[in-house]
Amino acid sequence: MVNKKNIKATTILGIRKNNQVVVAGDGQASFGNTIMKANVKKVRRLGANNAIVAGFAGSTADAFALFERLESKLEQYKNQLKRACVELAKDWRTDRYLRRLEAMMIVADKDISLLISGTGDVIETDDGILGIGSGGPYAISAAKALINNTDFNAEEIALESLKIAADICVYTNHNIIIEKIDI
Repeated sequence: MVNKKNIKATTILGIRKNNQVVVAGDGQASFGNTIMKANVKKVRRLGANNAIVAGFAGSTADAFALFERLESKLEQYKNQLKRACVELAKDWRTDRYLRRLEAMMIVADKDISLLISGTGDVIETDDGILGIGSGGPYAISAAKALINNTDFNAEEIALESLKIAADICVYTNHNIIIEKIDI
């Protein structure tokens, strides 16, 4: 029997700097100490006109269920990202089926970047940096150093930070996908 706790994967990083918003992620999915797949696409666009970028960490099936729910909320609340995320978090926390989903998400549009968790958290970034997944803390650390000490744009910070995370975290690889929004 497969225990979801054995499935580890991912580094997802959200960067907001100057006139750019980026969500980036690696492509590794691991089961225990085995790499199951090296090129999973964990970052995608959502919403009307694909104006929202999102990335997930955790169970792939659970994340896709959450993406579908979020898209439904975005339609219901006319692409008001913050409102849709708060409503999704409420449902996620209270709905019996959703409560069992094991995933986290970073979502961003031109106005706001948010981290959403199954515990009801909807967290907005203070410094333009959000990270989730096994390699999230490594990527956040690298991004904090780069955002304050280089002239890199958001995309360059995300790419370099994920490369650093991949060099440190065994659950993160160098197959990086980046989605960006120019503001």
